[in-house]
Amino acid sequence: MTCSNLMRFIPLRKMKSTKLIAFVVVFVLVIVGYIRLSSSKQTGTKKYPETKFLNYKDRKRILITGGAGFVGSHLSDRLMKEGHEVTVVDNFFTGRKLNVEHWIGHPNFELIHHDIVNPLYIEVDQIYHLASPASPPNYMYNPIKTIKTNTVGTINMLGLARRTRARLLLASTSEVYGDPEVHPQKEDYWGHVNPIGPRACYDEGKRVAETMCYAYAKQVYGEGTQTRSFQYVTDLVEGLVALMNSNYSQPVNLGNPDEHTIMDFADIIKRLVGGDSKVVNKPAMQDDPRKRKPDISRAKLYLNWEPKVQLEVGINKTIEYFRNELKSTKFSERLNTF
Repeated sequence: MTCSNLMRFIPLRKMKSTKLIAFVVVFVLVIVGYIRLSSSKQTGTKKYPETKFLNYKDRKRILITGGAGFVGSHLSDRLMKEGHEVTVVDNFFTGRKLNVEHWIGHPNFELIHHDIVNPLYIEVDQIYHLASPASPPNYMYNPIKTIKTNTVGTINMLGLARRTRARLLLASTSEVYGDPEVHPQKEDYWGHVNPIGPRACYDEGKRVAETMCYAYAKQVYGEGTQTRSFQYVTDLVEGLVALMNSNYSQPVNLGNPDEHTIMDFADIIKRLVGGDSKVVNKPAMQDDPRKRKPDISRAKLYLNWEPKVQLEVGINKTIEYFRNELKSTKFSERLNTF
């Protein structure tokens, strides 16, 4: 090799060395950055609501279908705070991820985006089966889907319960009574339902779901004048937990016998909210029940349960919640409304 050739190679070797050093520096920086990122994730500042600690014997693995919905998310809060492991399954048709956002990342919580018309294979001790659109506009939007959720979905949950030997609680509905001819309605009332009306997809879907639960149990174990009875969500959650942990396996009405007309509710809400809104009368929906009042004798007798939150207290809490929602301008502020 000549001297001139050697001189030509020296700059090339220096350039390769320089690139190698630069590559090593970048690689190290990337690694350090990853370590810092990982560390920041592990030591993040997200704070969760306070929860109890339950040992292995007392801690249950609990599945809530429809757990990102209104009732389901409140039930999730209750069970998480008690120290249980909670798995929420929801297809987010009416539920919102935001409702359970404050638990995501907690070691006792898991959120699964899943439609229960498809089988689910997990291990559980208890199942709160709440999945189904419950508002008439929502369940009438896709009647076939509503029927499948309440029938095929319930079959899948019953199959899961049988495989894992879990206890299942079906959240049915007062709609199984239809437009009742008995008032108030006891659990042994068979109902007065139009099987081909617009509400039938939900009414009959829930009736079939109840039928299947009993079939599985036997197979496995041998003008504003219409009235409604509203209850606050915390009372309902208390009743659901009491029923799940009881030894009673017959239908139980969990509702508020404090009966009011829809016009009464409209006037109360208008008075509490304020403003100059007007109450508008519209034609009643087809098959809209004229009266609805639960007989809660069984709940009192077997669960020692009855609603505690007074009507106006519950309405004021609801108004406060939605005012906070409407005032929120940042995602973090919306989380603070829980």
